[in-house]
Amino acid sequence: MAIKSFQGARKQQQKGTTQLPCRVCDYMTTDLITFRTDQKVIEVVEILIKNKISGGPVVNAQNELVGIISEGDCLKQISDSRYYNMPMEDDTVEQRMVKNVDTLDGNMNVFDAANVFLESKHRRFPILENGKLVGQISQKDILMAALEMKGDNWNSTTRTSHNVITDNQS
Repeated sequence: MAIKSFQGARKQQQKGTTQLPCRVCDYMTTDLITFRTDQKVIEVVEILIKNKISGGPVVNAQNELVGIISEGDCLKQISDSRYYNMPMEDDTVEQRMVKNVDTLDGNMNVFDAANVFLESKHRRFPILENGKLVGQISQKDILMAALEMKGDNWNSTTRTSHNVITDNQS
């Protein structure tokens, strides 16, 4: 009995073509709903509900990312206004948004991005280019990328080998 290394059938690649890794920028959303710091939180709630989204980036006039606001941020404002009997109409995005925002590099491999999602509790990451907001990647975008690549290896340069025990009798 001997042990052989078996990698399985390999896909045939056409000559002259190379498979590029799937990058975050290939799957990110670029048509974003953004918010301004001076918007009222109640207006944000209406926009979130109308567009069936869970949050969005906050940008300034130069389209630079200054924060992110989510359903949770809005819920906190609603809860505080009820508890402290304060009017909701006065709260602005700037008062409720998260200011220290984690971002991802648009050139990052989507499967590396998936690991970042798993290690964080974020549902979305803004993508910046030269300090400007150019897109956003969500967990759903990563899932869509994985479905498109379901037959491909996550890392095309590393192949997993399986040890198969065979009988030397032929």
